[in-house]
Amino acid sequence: MSLLLSAARSPRPSRPAWLSSPRVLRTEVLAGLVVALALIPEAISFSILAGVDPRVGLFASFTMAVTIAFTGGRPAMISAATGAIALVVAPLAKEHGLDYLIAAVVLGGLFQVILALVGVAKLMRFIPRSVMVGFVNALAILIFTAQVPHLIGVPWLVYPMVALALAIMVFLPKLTTAVPAPLVAIVALTVFTVVAHITVPNVGGEGTLPDSLPTLGLPDLPYELATLKLVAPYALGIALVGLMESLMTAKLVDDITDTHSNKTRESWGQGVANIVTGFFGGMGGCAMIGQTMINVKASGARTRLSTFLAGVFLLILVVALGDVVALIPMAALVAVMIIVSVGTFDWHSIAPATLKRMPAGEIIVMGVTVVATLASHNLAIGVVLGVLTAMVIFARRVAHFAQVTSVLDPDGNTRIYYVHGELFFASSNDLVYQFDYTGDPEHIVIDLTAAHIWDASSVAALDAITTKYQTRGKAVDIVGLNDASASFHENLAGKLKAGH
Repeated sequence: MSLLLSAARSPRPSRPAWLSSPRVLRTEVLAGLVVALALIPEAISFSILAGVDPRVGLFASFTMAVTIAFTGGRPAMISAATGAIALVVAPLAKEHGLDYLIAAVVLGGLFQVILALVGVAKLMRFIPRSVMVGFVNALAILIFTAQVPHLIGVPWLVYPMVALALAIMVFLPKLTTAVPAPLVAIVALTVFTVVAHITVPNVGGEGTLPDSLPTLGLPDLPYELATLKLVAPYALGIALVGLMESLMTAKLVDDITDTHSNKTRESWGQGVANIVTGFFGGMGGCAMIGQTMINVKASGARTRLSTFLAGVFLLILVVALGDVVALIPMAALVAVMIIVSVGTFDWHSIAPATLKRMPAGEIIVMGVTVVATLASHNLAIGVVLGVLTAMVIFARRVAHFAQVTSVLDPDGNTRIYYVHGELFFASSNDLVYQFDYTGDPEHIVIDLTAAHIWDASSVAALDAITTKYQTRGKAVDIVGLNDASASFHENLAGKLKAGH
């Protein structure tokens, strides 16, 4: 009876806001429709960027959006096929084919689930802002350069069409934002080419569009260790880049909506979505900053329903209007991607005034991230090298903060050394040379009140100092350790081989 009473008193799960309010429901439905319309050209463009048929990107956008609507940790955030993931998988698709790409997507999703379980979301705070900026700028440059092949060896009409599409997307938002400008540009150029009977490269020439629902299946490839070795690096790239973009976007939505999201759930949710997407033949994806802004900021959506409907509407539009989508000129999609790249690039980061104020180390980290990414065409490699560069620069900077001063006791028998700063491998290496082993009196006091011991290198350095004095018949007392440093020193002191 008591269990029944407690169950009756326990609060019932709250109903979704869109079930309680027709106004919220209308907002979420319209937001989902607008996002779906805006997703079509980008999904096709990202498919071409990855070197696969448009259906691969369209199916990925559908399965990613629908799955993440249930598994994600940030309501109203849009996940679909993205340029970042397309750039990671493009070399694999070009050299080995679609089946290997799909295997990489599934394995990348599994990596994301594992990374989520070990707490990778909490590690994102250690990625410096300069690496983030370099990541975004490199992504923008790669997206832009990927459009160049579509502008070489084409009919001359392609160039004015690209210019017209760019003009529409730049100036239309100044007049109205009721309809996404990229969609207007695509529709206008498609109608123009059809009515004027102009022959230019179009989407139909890039591959067959889907005319049915995606089906569940496994990639057709040899399931052996060699395949795993080939696919794993790309899968890890998918996992890292996807998580980085998704968690960055989630934080942005948190700031806009003044709400908190579950980053760990978002991390494994992205993994589950990529696994599902791979089994349905999609190219994988992650959160989309641009489409999320359309959904949250422009359309006012706040719930998972808009994300779910964006995927559903996308599939309906593509399957029902596939013949029309095939007529879209490539010039329109190239223009869309140019606008995406220009909007993605952080122009403020390279402004002369910004560079003048920015510390040299920050500029170097940003530059290393960009150059490494462009050289490798792998965003994950760029980020890793950027973080490593930032760590080295930070270690050098902090190492100089460790200072040693000394005073001689009035009786002349004791010299007190005061150590200030953080003691770790970079700063403690020079610590040994800050003492006068021969000239000091018989008693030495090392005061660490203003210092903190962070690693074994610091304990080894203190052991080396103590040993040098003891070999000269002098006594050393180490005082002023805080609790953490004292515990660390007590556990390791005398158990490490001190350097001489």
